[in-house]
Amino acid sequence: MTKPVTIKVMATAAFKEAYLELVPQFEHASGHKVVTTWASNSDVVTRVLAGELTDLMVMSADAVDKLIAAGKVAKDGRVDIATSWVAAAVKKGAARPDISSAEAFKRSMLAAKSIAYSFGPSGVYLVGLFQRMGISMQLAGKVQQIKGEPVGAVVARGDAEIGFQQMSELIAVRGIDIIGALSKDIEQITTFSTGRHAQSQMADAAHALSAFFKASAAHAIIRAKGMEPI
Repeated sequence: MTKPVTIKVMATAAFKEAYLELVPQFEHASGHKVVTTWASNSDVVTRVLAGELTDLMVMSADAVDKLIAAGKVAKDGRVDIATSWVAAAVKKGAARPDISSAEAFKRSMLAAKSIAYSFGPSGVYLVGLFQRMGISMQLAGKVQQIKGEPVGAVVARGDAEIGFQQMSELIAVRGIDIIGALSKDIEQITTFSTGRHAQSQMADAAHALSAFFKASAAHAIIRAKGMEPI
C-alpha cells in the first residue's frame, strides 16, 4: 500500500467546482492529503517561474505548456482533463442581450452600459475579440477586468450589466441568469490540464491525482459543473 503523502496543488478557478467535489473522493480513496492554493493562470505561471515549488498545477493547457518550455513542468507532466467555453451572464431577471451570432454580439456589446470579464483565458479572448471586431475604442469606458472574485458576483450585485467568464465559473454563482455560450462563429474552447512540477518530490501521488481527474468516474461530476471531460 502506498504511503499517504501531502500533495501541494496550485489551481485556477475554472476547474474549481469539479475539483472541490473530486478531491475529497481522491483523498478518501488514496489516503493522500491535498493542500490547494487558488490563483489565476498568470499568477500561477509567475509564481512557478519565480521558483515557488508545488507538486501539481491545474490550469489552462497553454499555461502548462509555458511551464514545460521553461523546464518547470515535467516534459511528460501535462494531462488534459476537461474543456470549457466562454459564456455570458446578466443579473437575475434582467433583459438578455442577443449574442446568437457575431453581429448580434457586436451590437449588444456596443449597446451595453457596462461589461465585465476576467483576467483568465476568457478575458484574454474577449480583449482580442473586441480588437478583431474593431470596437475596443468604443468599449473602453465601459469594460472592467475583474480579479479576486468571480465575474458573476460583479454582475449579480449590479456592478456590470453583462459579464463573461468560463461557463464552469458562472454556473456556481447565485443571482445571475446565464445567457449561454458564445455563438459558433466566435466561440472559444479552452483546454484545462494538470501539470506535474519537474521538481516534485511527490510525483507518483501527483500523477495519481491527475489520473483521478481523468478517469471516467469523474466525467459526470465534470459535466455537471459546466465542463466537458476529455
